[in-house]
Amino acid sequence: MGYSVGQVAGFAGVTVRTLHHYDAIGLLCPSGRAAGGHRRYDDADLDRLQRVLFYRELGFPLDEIAALLDDPDIDPMDHLRRRHEVLTGRIEALRRMAEAVERAMEARKMGINLTPEEKFEVFGDHDPDAHEREAAERWGETDAWKESRRRTASFTKEDWLRVKNEADAINAEFVALLDAGAEPDGEAATAVAEQHRQHLRANFYDCSYAMHCSLAEMYVADPRFTAAYDEALRPGLAAYIRKAILANAAGKTA
Repeated sequence: MGYSVGQVAGFAGVTVRTLHHYDAIGLLCPSGRAAGGHRRYDDADLDRLQRVLFYRELGFPLDEIAALLDDPDIDPMDHLRRRHEVLTGRIEALRRMAEAVERAMEARKMGINLTPEEKFEVFGDHDPDAHEREAAERWGETDAWKESRRRTASFTKEDWLRVKNEADAINAEFVALLDAGAEPDGEAATAVAEQHRQHLRANFYDCSYAMHCSLAEMYVADPRFTAAYDEALRPGLAAYIRKAILANAAGKTA
């Protein structure tokens, strides 16, 4: 008796409408008809359908599939080689697209996931995207960078505002100590330096004393970091913070 169109659709994972269409265009015509004209497919029909679906999966159009299955003069291997070239090209294009999407996703991890209004509210004139790109070039392969990216990936606007307010408060304490003439290696300044280190540990990565010292050296070695402190907050602040961090780390290894 063969198989009904519904049974074949279930076997092959296609719709009844698809099988009707294949029949209408002569691609897969059932070998028999039941009483009332209902389609009945035999095992040979199922074999042909399997080949049809194989070529469809490779991206062949239906007219080419019909030619491959019905024309004895056509070499299926030649068609497969040409289709392989096409698919290989698509794979390479998709790989490049995937890399572009990955870069876009990575770029959204440092505040760019905020709306423009929220980003300005949090960062002001500072461009987090530019900082992100440079930071990735400098530290992208380090464990600290990876840990920071993992943590900040879920930050909301409120999280970024909290982190910014904490950092502003620490900088304000440094400014007050500098204005008061407190020594950078004194108890008060080194206590604020430790607050700064703990701020980094709590929000970004496990900042060791050695890593904190490396960061402090960058504050005076990189003019852009120096300007962020000296021009935006107080002249001499970058060097003051560096000395406080180095003093706080003296003799410590944790």
